[in-house]
Amino acid sequence: MTMSAFPPAHPERGTAETVTVTAGRRTAYLIALVVLPVLILAMAVPAAWGWGVGPRDVVIAVVMYLISIFGIAIGYHRHFTHRAFKCRRPLRVALMLAGGMALEGPVTLWTAEHRRHHKYADRPGDPHSPWRYGDSGPALLRGMAHAHVGWFFTARRRSSREHWVPDLMADPDVRRFDSAYPAVAVLSFLLPAAAGGLWAMSWAGMWTALFWGGLVRYAVVHHVTWSVNSVAHTFGERPFMTRDRSSNVRWVALLTLGEGWHNWHHVEPTCARHGVLRGQLDPSARLIRWFERAGWAYAVRWPDRARLLARRAPAAGLSRRRPG
Repeated sequence: MTMSAFPPAHPERGTAETVTVTAGRRTAYLIALVVLPVLILAMAVPAAWGWGVGPRDVVIAVVMYLISIFGIAIGYHRHFTHRAFKCRRPLRVALMLAGGMALEGPVTLWTAEHRRHHKYADRPGDPHSPWRYGDSGPALLRGMAHAHVGWFFTARRRSSREHWVPDLMADPDVRRFDSAYPAVAVLSFLLPAAAGGLWAMSWAGMWTALFWGGLVRYAVVHHVTWSVNSVAHTFGERPFMTRDRSSNVRWVALLTLGEGWHNWHHVEPTCARHGVLRGQLDPSARLIRWFERAGWAYAVRWPDRARLLARRAPAAGLSRRRPG
C-alpha cells in the first residue's frame, strides 16, 4: 500500500462508537495537554541555566519518568488495552496507578481511544493518524501535528467507553480507579515533591523536585509517548507487512521503553513483546518477563516465530533468539 492510498480526510464513524465532547472539555484538554506542557518545557531551559538541576532532582525525575512510562507501556497499553498478559490483582492495581501518574487520562478513556486507533489505523475512523490530511509535505506536517497533540482539542467526538471497553467498565477496580483519577493526578505531583523535601529536609528541595520530577517530567512523558502516534506512523523501518503505516523508530523505542518498535505491534497487538528483531531492546517486555517468573503475571502472549516469518517483509531479517 502506498502513501497516496490513504484518504485525505477521515470522516467520523458512527455515533455508537463515539460520544460528543463539549467545548469546555476540549478547552480543558487544550490547556492541560497542549499549552501547559509546552510552557513548562520552555521554563525548564532558563531554570536549568539559572539554579541548575542537582543530582537529587535528576534521580527523582528519572524514577517518576520510569514509573510513568512503564505504567503506560505495560499497564495501560499491553495489559488493559490489548490483554497481552494477565496478572494478580495487586499488580493490576499498581499498573493502573503507575499509568495514571503519566497524566494521560483515566484508563478506560485511554484504552477506548487506543482500541479505536487499532481498528481503523491510518484509515477513516482513526482518531490520530498523521495521514489524515494527505501525503504532501504541508498536509503531512499538519497531520503529524494533529496526531501528536491536535486531536485532543480539535475532535468534537471521542471514543465511547461503553462501546470500546465494556470489559473494563464492568471491572469494579477500574471503576474505582476512574472515579479516583483526580486524586491520582494530584499524587503524581505530590510524590516527587514529598521525596525532594524529605531527602533535602528543606522547602527548597521540595519545590525543585516538584518542578523537575513533577511538572517537567509530566511534560516530557506526554511528548515522548505521543511521538508513537506521530513519528512512529510516519518515519522509520517497516520490516513486517501491515495495512497501515506503523513503523520502528529506534530513538522513540529507547525513550518509551520499547513502545517505538511499533511495526510488529500493529501486526500482533496482543503480543507482550514489541521489539522482536535483533537489537530491538524492549525493557517493558523484559519487566513483564520478570513479573511472569515471579508469579505475578501469567498467560503472557509471547511472539511466535512462525507468525514472525509469515508476516515479515521480503528484505527483513529476524533475530536468532528464542521468541519471548
